[in-house]
Amino acid sequence: MHYSKVCLHTFAYELPPRILTSEDIEERLAPLYERLKLPAGRLELMSGIRERRFWEPGTRPSNGATLAGRAVFAKENLNPKSIECLIFTSVSRDMMEPATASFVHDKLGLSADCLIFDISNACLGFLDGMVMLANMIELGQVQNGLIVAGETAEELVESTIQALLTDETLTRKKIKPAFASLTIGSGSVALYMCNEQQGKDKPRLIRGAWKANTKHSDLCQGAASGNATTLMNTNSEELLVRGVETAHATWQEFSGNPGWSAADVDRFFCHQVGTAHARLLFESLGLDQKKNFETLPILGNVGSVSAPITMAMAMEQGQFKQGQKGAILGIGSGINCLMLGVEW
Repeated sequence: MHYSKVCLHTFAYELPPRILTSEDIEERLAPLYERLKLPAGRLELMSGIRERRFWEPGTRPSNGATLAGRAVFAKENLNPKSIECLIFTSVSRDMMEPATASFVHDKLGLSADCLIFDISNACLGFLDGMVMLANMIELGQVQNGLIVAGETAEELVESTIQALLTDETLTRKKIKPAFASLTIGSGSVALYMCNEQQGKDKPRLIRGAWKANTKHSDLCQGAASGNATTLMNTNSEELLVRGVETAHATWQEFSGNPGWSAADVDRFFCHQVGTAHARLLFESLGLDQKKNFETLPILGNVGSVSAPITMAMAMEQGQFKQGQKGAILGIGSGINCLMLGVEW
């Protein structure tokens, strides 16, 4: 997959106002920790996550996505009526129907001529949105578009804490499938993409590669539709192995194109789930971990927001700049992997 006309014009993001540390979570889980004789500091030690962000109560995914979209408009003084396509890409949604994109469209005041829809693919949703919009721009179907994501982790984390506190049959082994849910955080990000005429001197989307390894789709599953409680069951250890396995196959295809070897890429931006995952990923792919820009310690796993907000913050801090190449490495439950190459 190659592109020649697509620019990543403007990123913006919104960080939720409330900070929940791993220590805060462990304090709430003190009765469980005491019963199972779990050492304090275990959560941060195993995940590498010091804190994550939460929205105020009642915040919907569309609210967070709208804030990020407005930040894009303010950053570049863009006219909302000029947006030709809006794609909402979060794991979190306001409701089953209508599409959450419809609420964001209304709140942003976009044109009635703007094409809108949701894309759902676990933590790869935003990157899939980039591919879909890039295809339309490359074909000349639209000149620009806005991709948004707003993840809301509050209910999942709270439900997990309550489940762990009330189930007295839990053992050290039994709590493992719930552990990954405590690494999740909230946040939102938006990206304005356009054709090369409008995006002069902006980063350009160059290429991409993907693989699906769906025989392992049972390794990370959320609650079935209609359940009153939000809970997830994750086989973290096996998911780690199979995710990296899928990423290795994807990287072989991605890096096979001249100019996109490990040595050619200046910065990596990954979907982040934990330090062990990042370490194994970079070792398996033969990549220099010093090139990996991380937000994991302060944001946790922000679902579909993780990889794009990491790139946005790197650019904001001058860690990814003109003349460099970047690779976005995305892995999502399913298992799916998608990698995108960006040249600035």
